Amino acid sequence: MLVVPYEPARAEVVVSNSRFIASLSPADSVATARGYMAAIRQEFPDATHHVPAFIIGGGNSVTEFCSDDGEPSGTSGRPLLATLKGSGLGNVVVVVTRYFGGSLLGTGGLVKAYTEAGRAVLANTRRAELVETVRARFSVPYHLFDRARIASADAGATIVSEDFAEDVSLVVDVASAAWDDFTARISELSAGAVRPEAEATTMAARLVQ
Repeated sequence: MLVVPYEPARAEVVVSNSRFIASLSPADSVATARGYMAAIRQEFPDATHHVPAFIIGGGNSVTEFCSDDGEPSGTSGRPLLATLKGSGLGNVVVVVTRYFGGSLLGTGGLVKAYTEAGRAVLANTRRAELVETVRARFSVPYHLFDRARIASADAGATIVSEDFAEDVSLVVDVASAAWDDFTARISELSAGAVRPEAEATTMAARLVQ
């Protein structure tokens, strides 16, 4: 199962008056990762460097990238990518933005600073599991509404929307692995009168508690 960032994160470290701002985001494609890299450049247009690294995919299907963005070769992009790889995350992009503080850090100092910035933002990152999810729709009469919500929660389903009309129409997301349990619970509470209909299957990030 692929572990991914649940949401964007940011951290900052200061080394010899240079600021290193590490920005992290989920990214499910190379295009998304590059778009995030461009957005960080626009957010900090006066910075000295924007060092990126990303890992897209997981397992046997992985795309990796890093760049030193003008820093001495091997002092920033590769250490940042190594830090990302050590985290176990996939579908992740990090950009470390540097504001030069006037003191040269040397090769070892740069490696340490970019590694430290990467570790700092990873420490602020909540993790999620990427799981196959079914989006389903069903309607229940009002007297079953509360029981339907409880049954959905017990099956690990997330209610996406509720529409109150003649009956209550619900749209839920439920892990594919829990689909049979979920439909059985809804069928049982309605004496077989209600059966959720699957509309689509997607991959969704679920927060790791």
